[in-house]
Amino acid sequence: MTAQSRFTHDIYGLLCPGREIFELLANKWAGLAITALEDGPRRFGELRSKLEGVSPKVLTQTLRRLEDYGLVHRTVFAEVPPRVEYELTPLGRGALAPLSHLRTWIRANTRHFGLEPG
Repeated sequence: MTAQSRFTHDIYGLLCPGREIFELLANKWAGLAITALEDGPRRFGELRSKLEGVSPKVLTQTLRRLEDYGLVHRTVFAEVPPRVEYELTPLGRGALAPLSHLRTWIRANTRHFGLEPG
């Protein structure tokens, strides 16, 4: 295995480009924002309400990163006041399956961590 292939295809390699995407998707707000957009476009306020506990600043930063990586598309409507909607791109929709598997695993195993409501 060459050094180049190790960096290109090994998520554990320091220079692996996939590591940056892994870090993005492993971020709780990014994963939650993607799944919150599963049913279609949402406005910023709708996302903020759905993602309890997220600050406007963190949500804005998260949506910008998702947009920068092509996972989310932002549409600004020429209205007064301006209306902005966020929706998943086809690439972003592809992230729904692994995130869904993670949610399923979490639901099935929450009790093992002593976190299930009493």
